[in-house]
Amino acid sequence: MKFTFSWLKDHLDTTASLDEIETTLSAIGLEVESVEDPAKLLGAFRIARIVEAKKHPNADKLQVVQVEIAKGAPLMEVVCGAPNARAGMVAVFAPLGTYIPGSKITLEKKPVRGVVSNGMMCSAAELELSDESDGILDLPAEWASKVGERYIDVADLNDPVIEVKLTPNRPDCTGVRGIARDLAAAGLGTLKPEPKLEPIKEAFECSIPVKLEFTAETANACPVFAARTIRNVSNGPSPDWLQRRLKAVGLRPINALVDVTNYISLDRGRPLHVYDAHKLKGAIHARLGKTGEKFLALDGKEYTVDNTMCVIADDTGPLGLGGVMGGESTGCTPETTAVLIESAWFDPVRTAATGRKTGLVTDARYRFERGVDPASVRPGLDLATDMILKFCGGEVSKAKIAGKEPIENRVIPFDFAHVEKLTGVTLPDAEISKILTAFGFKIESKPNAAKITVPTWRPDVHGAADLVEEVVRIAGLDLIPATPLPRLDGVARPVLTEKQKRARRARRLLASRGFVEAVTWSFIPKDQATHFGGGAEALDLANPISTEMSSMRPGLLPGLLTAVTRNRNRGAADVALFELGQAYRGERPEDQYLSAAAVRAGTSRFNGSGRHWHGAAAAVDVFDVKADVFAALAALDLDANKAQITRDCPPWYHPGRSGTLRLGPKTVLAYFGEIHPVTLKALDVEAPVAAFEIFIDALPPEKKKSRAKPQLAASDLLPVKRDLAFVVAKDVAAGDVIKAASNADKTLIRAVNVFDVFEGGNLAAEGKKSIAVEVTIQPVAETLTDQAIDTIIKKIVADVKKATGAELRS
Repeated sequence: MKFTFSWLKDHLDTTASLDEIETTLSAIGLEVESVEDPAKLLGAFRIARIVEAKKHPNADKLQVVQVEIAKGAPLMEVVCGAPNARAGMVAVFAPLGTYIPGSKITLEKKPVRGVVSNGMMCSAAELELSDESDGILDLPAEWASKVGERYIDVADLNDPVIEVKLTPNRPDCTGVRGIARDLAAAGLGTLKPEPKLEPIKEAFECSIPVKLEFTAETANACPVFAARTIRNVSNGPSPDWLQRRLKAVGLRPINALVDVTNYISLDRGRPLHVYDAHKLKGAIHARLGKTGEKFLALDGKEYTVDNTMCVIADDTGPLGLGGVMGGESTGCTPETTAVLIESAWFDPVRTAATGRKTGLVTDARYRFERGVDPASVRPGLDLATDMILKFCGGEVSKAKIAGKEPIENRVIPFDFAHVEKLTGVTLPDAEISKILTAFGFKIESKPNAAKITVPTWRPDVHGAADLVEEVVRIAGLDLIPATPLPRLDGVARPVLTEKQKRARRARRLLASRGFVEAVTWSFIPKDQATHFGGGAEALDLANPISTEMSSMRPGLLPGLLTAVTRNRNRGAADVALFELGQAYRGERPEDQYLSAAAVRAGTSRFNGSGRHWHGAAAAVDVFDVKADVFAALAALDLDANKAQITRDCPPWYHPGRSGTLRLGPKTVLAYFGEIHPVTLKALDVEAPVAAFEIFIDALPPEKKKSRAKPQLAASDLLPVKRDLAFVVAKDVAAGDVIKAASNADKTLIRAVNVFDVFEGGNLAAEGKKSIAVEVTIQPVAETLTDQAIDTIIKKIVADVKKATGAELRS
């Protein structure tokens, strides 16, 4: 946002200096990016008059001129090479020691072909006013009375330009008046009242109908559209003062009609548009575009619209993009004699989306996508009418307004004590009231139960905290007390939650098992989210970074599997990656969960990967990740052997080569297994890959442990091992056999491990299989007799038979 110092003073009655203005703007949150002060660059240049001009004695193309640089002062002798230098000419003189911005030199007293020059007569290029360098500046003859005065003062160039960097939440400061309001609230002057316009004499009805053509769902695209025609205008150049201001902020003056709209956009933050009324066909419509429609914009380029963009159209088609840019076909030219003024309000979100799709960055878009004051529609139309009548003349029609301004009467309950409560700054109630009133807030009732009405130009203020921010940034952020945290003696208490402690232990355990931690995006493509059980519309991003990051991830596996492919593409064939982070089942806070997931690809097993002279490493399988899950759960203080393993894994796991670890029918602790070939193909991942997911939020709370160390339960008696082979039905899980055998005597049976599974021979015909287990019996108090051991074995056989229908294999 750029503006000149004199422009600011149109709205702010102040005696503050430029430095004070610059310092205050930055202090109240309107960061000053640059200040261009002509006085610092061109202040040394003076109006001078050439009294005499003679040919240089030693150079054909040079002249020696005698210059009057001040009334009554001695003449200065200057060597000049300009072909237009002549006696009686009024020009610009630079004394010795002056820095010449166009030439990047500082004048020194040196002879030029034997004649010492005591200064320089300057061209426009040397002052960086234009590219003209063929001769020195030829100033009006009447300026001879101003000899000795500063050139920037006489030429009205002494107007500093201030550029402010606005945050997106301050649409009120996209106009000079809004910035003046902030400075007035900060105590740097008084905000001048709105100038009173001359009564508008509406001589006739507007002959161009104005229509809003939206559905109830899309009506917010353009809820109000106001227009007025002025006929018999004489469109020419705008006044010099207006052209100078537009040039100062980087805009090119075009003609009076267009310059008025640009000026009001900068002055009040109210974009407008003007159409040549004779070029409009039929009614003017605000509507959504139709796919395939095109129009030629004012920048000379053709743009294609779609059905998400708000367009302004007549009966022939689109004339421009609402809130972004108008079209060339109805633009105003010096031949325009009748003009239609548009003052509308466009939806900020739709305007921003349209600008991104088309790549158009305009002053109108800059303001509308931040939020233009909806109450400025009619005042903006009247101000433009008043200025056009003054500059171009003409007759005015009655205004036509379609729709209604989307004005929200926002009232915030506010206790003045919130200022001290939230910031620690103590301010009198009167000062708080003064600051808020200066911003345009209306205050009712007592300070401890005030009702604050928010002005229409502040869409960023929604609650009490916003009001506190407004008060403190004006009172001074340096008033916020610096309060150090208390220093505690001794060892600090633990600050991690139980969940954070578990997460840390899980990270360390997985790293110790050869996994490398990865951090992947929380956003994944829509098709991947759908494939892994997500993809709900509620989890789609409204403004994604790209189509590859359009949905919140339902789990961590999609990102890890994609990372496997990226690593393999770079030569790492055997990859073991893990991630611990958040995933999302829905849009509610309770739908967010903490998960630890990992993948093993190729031969990246726990005991090593790749080729070895001792033999080729085996590919990863379900048992590798099952061991990882059991180790991780053990580190998280959970005995996985007490959980139930079922086969009902999600569809991205390979059926028959995966499992689900449960506590009861509803609580899922983990999934593990090999990844389904369909999933690998969908994500372009090369097999084999095995993975697991542990749901840390689902784990039962850890039991509180006593600080006293438990008694060492180590036996000095040798364990007894027995091998048992059971014939069971083919569909019986080995885990059921292990569980039944382990429960036969929980005191003495320490381990039951499967060491052989046999299918075939006679067993195949009967639909049976053999499962051989090794049972480890650990005596505790005394050595077991053969009879005691046989009793335990018989109990094991009986319990396994009861649980699975098994028979002891002979």
